[in-house]
Amino acid sequence: MTDKPLMPLATAVWLIDNTSLSFDQIADFCRLHPLQVKGIADGDVAAGVRGINPVTNNQLTREELESAQADPDYRMKISRPKTIVAEKTRKGPRYTPVSKRQNRPDAILWMVRNHPEVSDAQIAKLLGTTKTTIQSVRDRTHWNSQNITPQDPVGLGLCSQIDLDAIVRKAAARKAKLAPPIDASPTLKPASETIPVEPDADEAPEKPIDLDKVFANLGGSSTADAADQDDDAEFGR
Repeated sequence: MTDKPLMPLATAVWLIDNTSLSFDQIADFCRLHPLQVKGIADGDVAAGVRGINPVTNNQLTREELESAQADPDYRMKISRPKTIVAEKTRKGPRYTPVSKRQNRPDAILWMVRNHPEVSDAQIAKLLGTTKTTIQSVRDRTHWNSQNITPQDPVGLGLCSQIDLDAIVRKAAARKAKLAPPIDASPTLKPASETIPVEPDADEAPEKPIDLDKVFANLGGSSTADAADQDDDAEFGR
């Protein structure tokens, strides 16, 4: 709540024209310099401004005004409203001064590169721009793309650090909420580890070695050799 009238110059004009208050009293109530009040009375300041009655506007009570006119040292107090009306939430993109609008593409490129989790709608609201401009900067179709360089929007004066941190924190929370949960339950083993490997049909299975036949063959060969030696001895060969 401000401690001065909503329209101090217009209020001062009315008080000068309709009361016997001193310049100091009017200056104190309207939060003006006494020389400004004197200039209003002389017509050098606020020329053409129509006076506004602070009593009918519920900014000053009749009792306060009468007490001040009776005592030159009395200082009037502004009336407090009986009900406080909350300020309406600002909707739409943030207003950007004309002198800083040329820097918005630089700030957009900085946001796109450094905070991809922030949506285009959030960037548009933070920097006072449009989704079309953001998309043109993102895909390099902006008419001035060759001269756009990423720059911190806080340093450019397009937003405050508090607003930027709030946007980034909100975007990060939304991204974490939309991320799929990590399944920590045990998983099945690969099929290669669970299904036994069957031999290839083209390959003949290996047969076990019959040791008896091996030794029988070895033995038979030795007997035949011994018989041949006996025949040679008999015939004197």
